[in-house]
Amino acid sequence: MGGSKTSVVLLSMVLFSGTSSDTHSLSYNFTIDPQPRDDQPWCEVQGEVDQKVFLSYDCGTAKIKYMSPLGEEVKSMNAWEAQTVTLRDTGDLLQGQMPDGTPENHTDKVRSGLLTLQARMTCWREDNGHTSASWEFGFNGQLCLLFDSENGHCTVVHPGGRRMKEKWENDRAVMDFFRTVSMGACQAWLQAFLVRWVKMLKTSVPPTTVPTTVQPTAPASNHITKIVLVVLAIFVIISIVALILYKKRRRCSQEARQVLCCLEESVFPWLPLFSWVHFRGKRR
Repeated sequence: MGGSKTSVVLLSMVLFSGTSSDTHSLSYNFTIDPQPRDDQPWCEVQGEVDQKVFLSYDCGTAKIKYMSPLGEEVKSMNAWEAQTVTLRDTGDLLQGQMPDGTPENHTDKVRSGLLTLQARMTCWREDNGHTSASWEFGFNGQLCLLFDSENGHCTVVHPGGRRMKEKWENDRAVMDFFRTVSMGACQAWLQAFLVRWVKMLKTSVPPTTVPTTVQPTAPASNHITKIVLVVLAIFVIISIVALILYKKRRRCSQEARQVLCCLEESVFPWLPLFSWVHFRGKRR
């Protein structure tokens, strides 16, 4: 009984972990259009904190729109100036990484076969102090490639990202840039902005509508890791409960066998006497 209660407590701790309000994320959605119309930017960036939009940035004109009080609150900080410079540099890099022609398995040609590139950089800090980051890349809203900034590993989730992965694996400078910006600059901005944001984020600020970028919008590798950990924890707990029940059943079987043996030892020596008395009674 005690083992069952302990297992339930452990399971509850696993299922409700990671939901603390102290976990925060900072994301930047890049949209690179190789052939923009006259009134459209070739590079547009939208910044989000905890999935709430706070800025819109035009890489070409360096114009910033503050989409909520969150942006207005931190626009005077030194980290804000460093942020805009890095976003512009990242936009220039992504423009140079656009594939020549239509990527593999993308037959939906857009304006002479050129596709719009979307990239999403996300960094986050968990309530236990652990920090991590990731990138997502896609074309025309189709997620194609994931990049884990912690281990530098690329994962192709759609054939359209295979060519880009091969290109970057032969050019480590690009992947090092992605890793440095997400694990270094992004984490520094998050830490600096949270000084002023933490109280605002605790209040009920309605999320701002965000144009569709690369789907899914959440850090995929982080979600997969949490799901695997939950499944593993449940398996371990079930194994522990099964082991406890098995030992309890085995102990009961041993105790029952010992009781039976004691009965045999106490009764069997008297059986011959009972038989003799019964036989003498019949003769009379």
